[in-house]
Amino acid sequence: MSATVLEPGDRMAETNAAATPGDTAKRRQILEGARRVFLASGFDAASMGEIAKAAGVSKGTLYVYFDSKEALFEALTLSERCGLAEALFSLDENDPDIAAALTGLGRTFLAAMVTPDHISSVRMVIGASDRFPRFGRSFYEAGPQYGADRLQAYLDRQVATGRLAIDDTTIAAEQFFGMCSSGAFKRLLFATAERIENHEITRTVDAAVRMFMAAYSVGRS
Repeated sequence: MSATVLEPGDRMAETNAAATPGDTAKRRQILEGARRVFLASGFDAASMGEIAKAAGVSKGTLYVYFDSKEALFEALTLSERCGLAEALFSLDENDPDIAAALTGLGRTFLAAMVTPDHISSVRMVIGASDRFPRFGRSFYEAGPQYGADRLQAYLDRQVATGRLAIDDTTIAAEQFFGMCSSGAFKRLLFATAERIENHEITRTVDAAVRMFMAAYSVGRS
C-alpha cells in the first residue's frame, strides 16, 4: 500500500509520529498483529489489548497509530485491498492486444481472489459489515470498485479506437470480473471447495475472455 493513502486511523499516526521508515515498519507490524487477532476472534471479540500483544507493541504505542479498534480494522481492510488492487490492475490503456491484456489481468485477478488469505479477509469484512457498513463500503471501493474503474478506463479507450463495441463499459467491466471469479470464489467462500487449481484458473479465465470478445469485439456477433 502506498504510504500516501491515509485512512481514519492513519491520521492520528501522522499527527503524533514522524513519517520515518521505522514508523512505517511499526505500522505494518501492528496491522499484521491485528490481522491475526481479527481473523481468529472476529471484530466484536477482538480487543486492543490482544492486538497489542499479537503485534509485540504496548497499548500506548498502538493508540499512537490507531485511536480505536474501528479505525484499526478499517485501515487493515484498506491496506489489504489497496495493495492487491495496485498490484493487479496495472492495465496499459494503449495496449491494442485486448485478448492478451484481459487474459493476463483475469488470471492474476482470479489467482489472488482464491488465496486462503483473501477468502479469510472477505469473511472477516462481511462479519463486521452488519454493524459497521462503512467497512464493507471501504473494502469494496478500495478493491472491486477500483479494479472495475481501471478496467472500464481500458475498455473506454478500446471503444474510442474502434476495437470494441460496448454500450456500457461499466457493466462490461463488472461482467468480465464476474465471469472470471464467481464460480471459484463462491465455492471457496462457502467452503464447498478447499482450493482452486491453476488449470481451473486458466480454463475459467480463457473461457471468460472468449465470451467477452465474442460479445464486444467489432465485427463479431
